[in-house]
Amino acid sequence: MFAYFIRIIFELLDRAEELLDRAEHHRRDAYLSSATDIFELERRMRLIEAAD
Repeated sequence: MFAYFIRIIFELLDRAEELLDRAEHHRRDAYLSSATDIFELERRMRLIEAAD
């Protein structure tokens, strides 16, 4: 019984990690798509890469 709850907890943590990853990608995509020109897009991409 205890092992079952541990397994469920790990599955929930994996699912939460996936959801957070999707949210981060969506946020980055929205940020990059709001660039007004190719130079602004390149600047933003470099800022994101530097932060990682």
